[in-house]
Amino acid sequence: MKYCFGVDIGGTTVKIGLFKTDGELVDKWEIKTRTENKGEAILPDIAESLKKKMEEKGIEASQMSGIGIGVPAPVDDNGVVQNTANLGWGYKEVNREMEELTGLKVAAGNDANVAALGEMWLGAGKGQKNMIMVTLGTGVGGGVIVNGHPLVGAHGAGGEIGHLCVNYEETEHCGCGKTGCLEQYASATGIARLAKKRLAADDAASSLRDKKEISAKTVFDALKDGDKVAEEIVEEFGVYLGHAMANLAAVVDPSVIVIGGGVSKAGEILLDYVEKNFREKAFFANKNTEFVLATLGNDAGICGAAKLIL
Repeated sequence: MKYCFGVDIGGTTVKIGLFKTDGELVDKWEIKTRTENKGEAILPDIAESLKKKMEEKGIEASQMSGIGIGVPAPVDDNGVVQNTANLGWGYKEVNREMEELTGLKVAAGNDANVAALGEMWLGAGKGQKNMIMVTLGTGVGGGVIVNGHPLVGAHGAGGEIGHLCVNYEETEHCGCGKTGCLEQYASATGIARLAKKRLAADDAASSLRDKKEISAKTVFDALKDGDKVAEEIVEEFGVYLGHAMANLAAVVDPSVIVIGGGVSKAGEILLDYVEKNFREKAFFANKNTEFVLATLGNDAGICGAAKLIL
């Protein structure tokens, strides 16, 4: 029996999965991400944890196909990271360092691309080879799969969907420093921002006015209760995301677009608003692209990382 590890490095925890090479998840666990001292302990901590698991399960090195790793940063084809926002790393040769620590073959990739690979292998995109995954969380992440392989690009930044410019009139800045990025309208924080602007525009009656805090969840909950202002807000969100996906589909021609991340917990109603606006702008050849909700949740990263090494 052959095995592999899927490792998903996050800013607070590292999620790890031990898989059989046919995709069966044997075990999963988490360790703390120690970001102090420029994150120097992160890879040694992971290596230590993997060795312990192999001992516990009685798995020899010869039975391991290798280790796949998802990193929250652009990663090039050689597993090199130039910089990370929240791990403390500067330039880092992830593949080489991890191979030296473990003696196993290693493949590293961007976490969003890796999550997309996971959904393609074992989740909502199962059986598909051309897929776009959009992750709507604090920001907007993305992964593009073309012919079964993640689109990496020259600098490891392929599939940075959140930074497509969707509003040329915007004056407020995105976290990346530019203006008008999709992330400013379609992330959880973006939806809350749209809601605050809409509520400030006039005094139309809305249950949202009684809320202490406006979040993407309160907006979608109000929509489900028939709130007209919430509907306007979600419609605006749908226009931004739907039209952006139509533009992207004209380049990538996916068979399916998978939507995940915290905001996707709103459910099928979210797809209705995005899909309608997508169809309005989609090139005729892309009209039948399917929209589905991600199914792997927090396991997408470890599943995709495992697939990366296979």
